[in-house]
Amino acid sequence: MNSSTATIRNFIAGELVEPAARRYFDNVDPAIGRPYGLVPDSGEADLEMAVQAAKQAFPAWRGTSAEQRAVMLSRLADLVEQRLEDFARAECIDTGKPLELCRNLDIPRSVANLRAFAAAAVAFSGQTFGKEKSQSYTLRQPIGVVATISPWNLPLLLFTWKMAPALAAGNCVIAKPSEVTPMTAYMLSQLLGEAGFPKGVVSVLHGKGPTIGAAITNHPDIAAISFTGGTATGTAIYTSAARHLKKVSLELGGKNPTLIFEDADWPAAVEGATTAAFANQGQVCLCGSRILVQASIYDKFKADFIRRTQQIRIGDPLDKATQHGALVSEPHTNKVLGAIELAKSEGGAILTGGTRRMLEGRCKEGYFVEPTVIENIAPSCRTNQEEIFGPVATLLPFETEEEALQIANGTQYGLAASIWTQSEPRARRVAAGLESGVVWVNCWNLRDLDTPFGGMKKSGVGREGKWRAMEFFTEEKTVSTPR
Repeated sequence: MNSSTATIRNFIAGELVEPAARRYFDNVDPAIGRPYGLVPDSGEADLEMAVQAAKQAFPAWRGTSAEQRAVMLSRLADLVEQRLEDFARAECIDTGKPLELCRNLDIPRSVANLRAFAAAAVAFSGQTFGKEKSQSYTLRQPIGVVATISPWNLPLLLFTWKMAPALAAGNCVIAKPSEVTPMTAYMLSQLLGEAGFPKGVVSVLHGKGPTIGAAITNHPDIAAISFTGGTATGTAIYTSAARHLKKVSLELGGKNPTLIFEDADWPAAVEGATTAAFANQGQVCLCGSRILVQASIYDKFKADFIRRTQQIRIGDPLDKATQHGALVSEPHTNKVLGAIELAKSEGGAILTGGTRRMLEGRCKEGYFVEPTVIENIAPSCRTNQEEIFGPVATLLPFETEEEALQIANGTQYGLAASIWTQSEPRARRVAAGLESGVVWVNCWNLRDLDTPFGGMKKSGVGREGKWRAMEFFTEEKTVSTPR
């Protein structure tokens, strides 16, 4: 698998195939700002082939035992793990994120996803109920043909996060990875046959959201859609899916608060806030981009936070020392730089960063933006209301818990939040008061795959996670008999 010269193919009915219209577009390495491969520009004809293959495969596939499905998912996990270095390098080239992050987090977590849902396939079951006059039980049965649409920021991790539970539950899956970062999904599709998945059970279609993505959403034979991405796109999917009464799971945007109280563990809070703000160049829906700091410690925290931010090493993603790589594309880079200019126009003071970083050598044309810290912007300003999805964090002082909650909850989003305090009663009060689907106390992005994951308000609909995903990808049937 040579990711540096690949022309990607769709995977339909167990075969790697060209798009029906023979149209492709460039796959760009964001660290160097130049194309290195071609991506299929798939359309309705490609989708129809995948849907028909899935419909044909479904009767036999739903009849496989949970143990058989678990074996296949486990085998797929083994195959990815055996090629971990190849997958990590491909992910690095496709996304611009540091190779060490791909090697130590993204690809291992993808393997963990496959293994977690292999175990879930066997453990997942219905319930039993007993009353005086009846005995009842529930069956959890696959829906049929389902679709998953995954984003570009964590390509293989979120691709497997969605595909694996759908397969574990016995569905046939049409999976669309992001057109911006398609390489590791393509590499995974090359392993599906070796892992034992029958033809038609999984199709991987590459292409653009407005074409193949919209076609998937509108197809009447696709019964459920799991989507992770922007709120605007999620809203469009929700509206389209409603016409066919499809099941929909949406994990959308965030404008997440990090709350630093005056009794916080100081080194841990500074480090935690830095990581939460700038992990993966700030391109994580969970990033803490609004940092709320109690007024009594605001100036000291600001100084230490700026100092720590300036220590982040920006460089070639393939360099082991790099901590901060390229943004994913030129359009996204321009969007982030535009957001920084907006912050300036709103009166924001740039405390560090704020510009595109020009590197030397092979990365001289790459899409690098410095970690940026901004203050003096009101909570209601667009900079503090709109998701930037880049290495941009704002500092906001507060006096009391009540004011902190008012600021934290004062957006259309409600995905995640983190609280830094050594007071357990305060942590419990604030956690209960936050309008967030996920709350971390004295940590950030500490994940247990068994727990529910998702957002409130415009951050999403439904929950993911091991058991919630298995529930989403099944229909529940009640069977009752008299005693």
